[in-house]
Amino acid sequence: MEETPTTAEITPPLGAFVGYFLRLGALGFGGSIALTGYMQRDLVEERRWIAKEDYVEGLALAQLAPGPLAAQLAIYLGWVRGGVLGATLTGLAFVLPSFLMVLALSALYVRFGGLPWMRAAFYGVGAAVIAIIARSAAKLARLTLGRDRLLWALAAVSALATAWTESEILPLFLAAGVVALAVRAPPRLGRGASLWLPPALLTGLHGPAAPDTLWKLAWYFAEAGALVFGSGLAIVPFLRGGVVERFHWLTDRQFLDAIAVAMITPGPVVITVAFIGYLVAGPLGAGAAAVGVLLPCYLLVVLPAPYYRRVARNPQIKAFVSGVTAAATGAIAGAGFVLGRRAVVDLPTAALALATLVALLKLRKVPEPLLIVAAGLAGLGLAWGR
Repeated sequence: MEETPTTAEITPPLGAFVGYFLRLGALGFGGSIALTGYMQRDLVEERRWIAKEDYVEGLALAQLAPGPLAAQLAIYLGWVRGGVLGATLTGLAFVLPSFLMVLALSALYVRFGGLPWMRAAFYGVGAAVIAIIARSAAKLARLTLGRDRLLWALAAVSALATAWTESEILPLFLAAGVVALAVRAPPRLGRGASLWLPPALLTGLHGPAAPDTLWKLAWYFAEAGALVFGSGLAIVPFLRGGVVERFHWLTDRQFLDAIAVAMITPGPVVITVAFIGYLVAGPLGAGAAAVGVLLPCYLLVVLPAPYYRRVARNPQIKAFVSGVTAAATGAIAGAGFVLGRRAVVDLPTAALALATLVALLKLRKVPEPLLIVAAGLAGLGLAWGR
């Protein structure tokens, strides 16, 4: 029989659980790193809807499987709460708000031919996001590492490697799991057709696209979703290689505009693929790109979840997962450093990052979206005042 998912101290109605992810998708800024921190804070610490052990196991599975980290963790937590139905509804609720926002911004971009105000806003938003990432990484480290010196050492190695290479290295996560397994629970040896589509729905920057472009978009972004590991931002280098250099769908400037859209809209960063898809082939292109990148991560979480839960509490598996989780925590800290070098570029952005961090620590009831909006307005003021 399939194992039934377990929940924490409080079992919320499925509607309330899905509603949380709908709000998180609409108001959660900062990308995968910050979003995983919000889930840990809200669902584990404050509401107690998810057990700490379930969260840690979900984070490890999301890190091991290719695809966007925050979306996979959300899908896994939905599976914990309500099986396949819970995973499906949670995943849809999480990505729908940002997808709709990106559709609106894409239409404006195609209509007016550029988004210079977005880059100006990102000047301030990026600095504030770094502060949110820093706090989220610190809280995640306290949750997953505790006072365990081995896990802290594994996390430190992963953080340094991520900061040095500016990428997340899957073999390093696996190696960390093996090290923790060898030290904590060494295994005992000796056991053994063509379709007509309305041109308006296929119209991007360069006019109506051919219907087969939808298949190219869906297949390419499915490759990205199935082959790229780590946070949503880890997909950016992969996307540029295909979107700009291989297919020549966008220029470098248009690709940078797509990344700006990802950073100033809430929800998972990976939804930026919808913006790219829209520029290439209109609304249907946006849908094909989004489905392509998100379907693999959904399947790679839901299909192994029942079997993963059966073995996750085995001492050897727990040791391995603890090592992988430590490496993932370190990689998140390292990614925050990499992003910080790009977002905090002068004294004004450093001041914005510091002010946001102080507000997060001292004014705990101030919602992060309000800080993001304030930082964006400050960025616009600084950019236009030059």
